[in-house]
Amino acid sequence: MEFTGDKAIYIQIKDLVMERILLGEWLPDEKIPSVRDLGTDIEVNPNTVMRSYDLLQQSEIIYNKRGLGFFVSTNAVEIINSEKKKDFVENELPTLFKTIDLLKMEISELIERYEQYKLSKN
Repeated sequence: MEFTGDKAIYIQIKDLVMERILLGEWLPDEKIPSVRDLGTDIEVNPNTVMRSYDLLQQSEIIYNKRGLGFFVSTNAVEIINSEKKKDFVENELPTLFKTIDLLKMEISELIERYEQYKLSKN
């Protein structure tokens, strides 16, 4: 995993886990890699992974079965979508609006480009 300097590593690991859940790589009630295994895979200290897993547990995205490991919560996708949507609306959307305004773009152009993007994904 390539880490960036704009966020703490444990937050980037949390984002990685959430992305894997959203992509369907890790399914609800499925066991996820142990702290040690994920730490080895992404080449970070297991304590850093544990910090990420603690955050994910607090958000009820994963849960711990004592002696068995960590599992994806049944409603993890909904929780992640809600958390990411809130972050997007509060942090990224204002920047997008400012850029649209500075470029004097019309919302209709943005909608058209978004529709083209959706078509290109299919």
